Amino acid sequence: MRRAPDTFAIALMIVLCAIWGLQQVAIKTANGALGPMLQAGLRSTIAAVLVWAWARARGTPMFRRDGTFGAGLLAGVLFAGEFVCIFAGLTLTSASRMAVFLYTAPCFTALGLHAFVAGERMRRLQWYGVILAFAGIALAFADGFTRSVPGTSTVGGLIGDALGVLGGMMWASTTVVVRATSLSHASASKTLFYQLAVSAVILLALAFALGEQRHAQFTPLALASLGYQAVAVAFVSYLTWFWLLTRYTASRLSVFSFLTPLYGVAFGVLLLGESFGLRFVLAAALVLAGIVLVNAPSRAAPAK
Repeated sequence: MRRAPDTFAIALMIVLCAIWGLQQVAIKTANGALGPMLQAGLRSTIAAVLVWAWARARGTPMFRRDGTFGAGLLAGVLFAGEFVCIFAGLTLTSASRMAVFLYTAPCFTALGLHAFVAGERMRRLQWYGVILAFAGIALAFADGFTRSVPGTSTVGGLIGDALGVLGGMMWASTTVVVRATSLSHASASKTLFYQLAVSAVILLALAFALGEQRHAQFTPLALASLGYQAVAVAFVSYLTWFWLLTRYTASRLSVFSFLTPLYGVAFGVLLLGESFGLRFVLAAALVLAGIVLVNAPSRAAPAK
């Protein structure tokens, strides 16, 4: 039986959120040396190999027929779409803004589960959370009309912001597919492997179609960023997250997701020197409040 997070789980979630929040900064620092699709494809390839090796070492079957192939392909395509949006979007908008837009995903997830998964109907408090988050998105876009990322136009910045929201929708769609299909009964390693392996093929094909490999520069900073994304984020942190989900209640763990965009904004300011105005601060606060409400655990029914 899954239990409420203890001190160890809470500390681990805080570390995971920091790892995820730094991801946007890592991607952006390497975008100048590696094309966005090439960087994303290499990330997925390295992580897929690591997940396969981990599963093999643990004796977890990865290629046994279990009726998950179709759902796994769909999850992989959506996962690839998410990272197309993230990596391409970060060439147009700041890491701080991407962190806020991307992590609207819990709100889209709640809507998707409400529509497609029995027993996941949204409560009134969750609807309020979705409304708050969408109000924050609207305010952040309004802020984008008056501010642009250095080196890009206002229109380019808005496109980057829109890709962040679309990435959040793709992420949410992947979660819904995992919960609503045969993947809900698959091992965490196999579910993650589907997403990484399928996305690696798609993203590398896009990179070669765009000719990004011809301009790649494997600088020490680019390699460090790629290693962080593939090993720390896509391999270690994702498997740790799945491990936590097997032992603790998902609703109590998910509430910590509001920390990730906070870390993302903080790292963007501290490491990349990004700045933003009061309107974006208010927009981020609305989005974060929405995330907290969407992930708020339901009250236990009173004893009779």
